[in-house]
Amino acid sequence: MTDASSRAGGPGSGRLAGKTAIVTGAASGIGRAIACTFAAQGANVVLADVRATPREGGEPTAAVIEAAGGAVLDHPTDVSDESQVESLVAAAVARFGQLDVMVNDAAIGDSDPLLETSLAAWEQVMAVNLRGVFLGCREAVRQMLRQRARDGVRGRIVNVSSQHGMVAAPGSLAYGVSKAGVVYLTRQVAADYAAHGIVCNAVAPGKIVTGKPGSAGAPEVLALAQSRTPWPRLGTPRDVANAALWLASDEATFVTGENLMVDGGWMAS
Repeated sequence: MTDASSRAGGPGSGRLAGKTAIVTGAASGIGRAIACTFAAQGANVVLADVRATPREGGEPTAAVIEAAGGAVLDHPTDVSDESQVESLVAAAVARFGQLDVMVNDAAIGDSDPLLETSLAAWEQVMAVNLRGVFLGCREAVRQMLRQRARDGVRGRIVNVSSQHGMVAAPGSLAYGVSKAGVVYLTRQVAADYAAHGIVCNAVAPGKIVTGKPGSAGAPEVLALAQSRTPWPRLGTPRDVANAALWLASDEATFVTGENLMVDGGWMAS
């Protein structure tokens, strides 16, 4: 995997130097890129996923970060399980002292329209994609409220939504609804806790080519996405990671409650 850690300043330097960040869904794709980018920018990174092997292949995320000299804690977590999310935040604080950034990226997809969506499939998608973000936000806010504010900020939350939380996701009803919920949840948390020094935003990827196997990488799917994307290439995980980095940094303090599109202009066209 090529990631920002190869261009890092190393521990103690960078835009997130000395900060601690949890990244859910950190084993693969966008979550992996965010974790590596944050580590490259000096963050202590806590990896939360139900698996360690990247779906697209390569070394585990923890190994990549460690090889680049970064500080990392791998804490396997099912984000849909309340007790496991509580344990995740507690472990991060026990290891690194506090929680500065919470990135809620873990998600699963579906490929069914309304009449073909079973209740079990609906509930599974909602459990990971929406309940997981709810639990991640709740536990992060609980911890951040205990912390002393630095430059007016107690902590930052970055949720990963999707352009399909804004427009229809053909054949993916549950996924689209779950991501729309993430957008609303982001705004509500931002509004409710701004006075307490907590910044909460979302980053909304368009078509991102992660290299993982499955129908998302089929030639016809990529061709359709490219036809809808004004920018002359599709997105990469690093594109999303760089947006998440800005939202997690001190540079974005007066930005809260936003859903930042990273879609090559898809939603603008």
